Amino acid sequence: MIGLLRDPKVGVILVEHPDRLMRFGFEYLEAALAAQSRSVLVVDPDERADDIVRDLHEVIVSLCARPYGKRSAQNSAKKALEAIHE
Repeated sequence: MIGLLRDPKVGVILVEHPDRLMRFGFEYLEAALAAQSRSVLVVDPDERADDIVRDLHEVIVSLCARPYGKRSAQNSAKKALEAIHE
């Protein structure tokens, strides 16, 4: 994708949904390309809230997994040590 954005010979970038190109700031990219007489053509411009909600959930889960996973591992190790000492 970066190659398409860098190549001045590419006048139109075709995407199915704006959120498939980038999640946030699509309008900024569109304005930057328009300043270079280039454009983004979106086939299905309708917002897909279900995809956005699912992606947000995945991001939250991935950000929370590491701390909770470490805490879970620490709790498991603590319980194992307690069982050994009993």
